[in-house]
Amino acid sequence: MAVVYGGRSPEHSVSCISAGAIMSHLDPDRYEVIPVGITRDGVWTVGESDYTELAAKGRELPEVTLYDELSLSLNQRSEIHNTTTGTLHAQVDVFLPVLHGAYGEDGTIQGLFEMADVRYVGPGVLSSSAGMDKEFTKKLMVAEGLPVTPEAILRDRDELTEAEQAELGLPVFVKPARGGSSIGISKVDDWAELPAAVRLARESDPKVIVESMVHGVEVEVGVLEFPDGSLLASEPAQLNGTETSEEGFYGFETKYLDDVVTATIPAELEPAIIQQLKDIALETFRALDCKGLARVDFFVTEDGPVLNEINTLPGFTPISMYPQVFEATGVGYTELLDTMIATALA
Repeated sequence: MAVVYGGRSPEHSVSCISAGAIMSHLDPDRYEVIPVGITRDGVWTVGESDYTELAAKGRELPEVTLYDELSLSLNQRSEIHNTTTGTLHAQVDVFLPVLHGAYGEDGTIQGLFEMADVRYVGPGVLSSSAGMDKEFTKKLMVAEGLPVTPEAILRDRDELTEAEQAELGLPVFVKPARGGSSIGISKVDDWAELPAAVRLARESDPKVIVESMVHGVEVEVGVLEFPDGSLLASEPAQLNGTETSEEGFYGFETKYLDDVVTATIPAELEPAIIQQLKDIALETFRALDCKGLARVDFFVTEDGPVLNEINTLPGFTPISMYPQVFEATGVGYTELLDTMIATALA
């Protein structure tokens, strides 16, 4: 089994940590793990399996180191070749892409796997691409009749119209439309701050999304597919302390570097709301035609749940919500991985 990680996106380091956690939980008697790193320049290389947790490294983030270069055969043989030595590196039964963000979670590497006719964990090309792009996620969810957060899209402009400002109100969140791990996100409390926030978001993506601030409890629900096609929605996690963090929201440093946000699992919500969250998570998974796994994020407002976004390859660091919510649902980390791999093979 090839575990592929790193990559060209701003989430490179988070991917390394997720992959390290995954590889440390795979049963060596059951799996022969082939680590495959992708450098920030996009070069495939012989990988490593030991990535220290962020907590042990302080604020120093890991990077993929270039060793011998590798390439995936496109001749439907499930082979990885060592292009440095000209030899066969491994023949692989299944690929586990632990790649967050662009060139990994957006359908691009899934397209490569489809061309090579190899089995892989997680959603396919269309669902990965639509799930990564917040604009099209919401368009598909609106078509399904699901509640979403209000937004405006900035492609070739830096400012909102007066009508858009009036509709969204303040504060707003400015985000890369196809980003993750809260990289490039700003909270804007004054419209004069908008151009700088747009410039920051455009460092990650030329398309920018501006969303109204939704007042409500932040909740995350995991979805897991089993080999027979059945789906399980996890107990929801309620995030505590996101608005009181130094960033003022659930940003990158709050998620990965500062120990200020806690999660209550299951969320302290009425049973009917919890069931509604699970139902909408499953509807979202099916609406995007996802496979394998996903994490669906919500705000629970006075009027009920509002869908924020879906993550088709959620974080797997030791403190990530996806493994935590399934642990609380009765599916431990190792069983979670076994199920994902078995579903891919099926």
